[in-house]
Amino acid sequence: MSHLLSKVRSKILFEETRRLEAVDNLSTQGDLGGRPEGMVAGGLTGPEAWARCLELIRDNLAMRAFKTWFEPIKATGLVWESGAPVLVLSLPSNFYIEWIEEHYGRLLWAAVREVLGSEARVRYQVTLEHQDNEILLPPSSPSPRPSEWAFSVPPRPPVAGPLPHPMVVPGLLPQSFESRLEPTYRFENFIEGDCNKLARSAAWAIAQNPGKTSFNPFLVYGGVGLGKTHLIQAIGNEVKRRQPNLRVLYVSSETFTNEFVAAIQHNRISEFSRFYREIDLLIVDDVQFFAGKERTQEEFFHIFNALRQNQRQIVLSSDRPPRDLQGLTDRLLSRFSCGLSVDLQPPDLETRMAILRRKALDIGLSLPEEVVDFVAQHITSNIRELEGALIRLLATSSSQSRPIDLALAREALRDIIRDQRLNVTIEEIQRQVCAYFQIPENLIRDKTRKQEIVLARHIAMYLAKKLTKSSLKTIGQHFGGRDHSTVIHACESIEQLLEKDERYRKMISEIQRNIELNS
Repeated sequence: MSHLLSKVRSKILFEETRRLEAVDNLSTQGDLGGRPEGMVAGGLTGPEAWARCLELIRDNLAMRAFKTWFEPIKATGLVWESGAPVLVLSLPSNFYIEWIEEHYGRLLWAAVREVLGSEARVRYQVTLEHQDNEILLPPSSPSPRPSEWAFSVPPRPPVAGPLPHPMVVPGLLPQSFESRLEPTYRFENFIEGDCNKLARSAAWAIAQNPGKTSFNPFLVYGGVGLGKTHLIQAIGNEVKRRQPNLRVLYVSSETFTNEFVAAIQHNRISEFSRFYREIDLLIVDDVQFFAGKERTQEEFFHIFNALRQNQRQIVLSSDRPPRDLQGLTDRLLSRFSCGLSVDLQPPDLETRMAILRRKALDIGLSLPEEVVDFVAQHITSNIRELEGALIRLLATSSSQSRPIDLALAREALRDIIRDQRLNVTIEEIQRQVCAYFQIPENLIRDKTRKQEIVLARHIAMYLAKKLTKSSLKTIGQHFGGRDHSTVIHACESIEQLLEKDERYRKMISEIQRNIELNS
């Protein structure tokens, strides 16, 4: 990297002294004062400064990578803040920011600082349909990771005490309420198909009149990566757009539980309860993870009743229908079932193709139709897999300086497509393991500690981790609501047996073969 930066510096060595002197002189003067906005010394504007940066970047990057990642970037301004120049760059999506900063951040920063001086900063601006997000990168951190970015969002209201969310107190203004919604989850970019038409129609009806329809509560269920979180947050974003004074809150079941535990620890349960009872639209994601948490379920039951009695809207999601949720109390399950429950199915071919086109458009890419068809034909399980395939195509194209065509798609997605040939479920794994050991399926999920049951359970957990993409937490939920640490222990135990004993290697190989034949 040092030789690359030297090359950048040498290319404009004849301009460097003049520019740095100009920047130093301006830095001592503070803001621009009477200068026109966006101008710096010598009449340089944002687009002009970025054009000079692009000249340097182009000389140090393969042309395919340059055209893919840098040509779509536009400069919208050049301003001064605290005596330092800030170049404002407009990008087509947040994905671009992640990729640029991870792979080309140092090159970009070297070019910007050669053109504008060592104190220069960059502000990334992502222009969305309804909202602009800005990211300001400080000079002390030239190439941060995505987790370190600071998005400009309204500050939370002052809160007394350690709870990680704002409490409702007298005089709290609605506009200072933080909803925790992802602004990019909107109805406009939710692709509708036969697999989700009923769910989307019901969600749209709720967003027009929250709490006033018969769809209360509204529960969306389905497998991983089918768009549950997108749809339920789209309700929240649409309600906020239409009725900005309503208090909308999105929260995962895990966050709700953690906040409730914190409320218990700090003797603030009444404040916690009052806060949630004042919500106009409460959106709770992954309610299946309430399983086994009795105190949390009891508190949520009372909050649920209070909201519904006051005609406040409740929106929920889970990975399965209410009747199949294990570890939840009957009275809570009955509440979940009293409104409308709809499922999301894996997308059909036409919907998958539409999703690919939309995702490609979001990152400023035009995919050949033959590539869209190839990916949609071979990746069928969920939307998240489609997104992963698209990112793999972009990464391969950029790293190899090759256009995205059918040949590249076949090569880049070879491993992913092979993995998609099997659609192994945890339920099928449990079924085949129990058949092998000749034990009832319910025993593998029970608390029994009989040796043969424990062995079967451990093997099933091991194979679930090996053959599915489920998280440890999800696997544990399928085995009677066990903790993720139990799954880790089970996998380690089986791995030790496989290392030491040929009999277990043959046994698990046979079970795995049965699973694959029946999947």
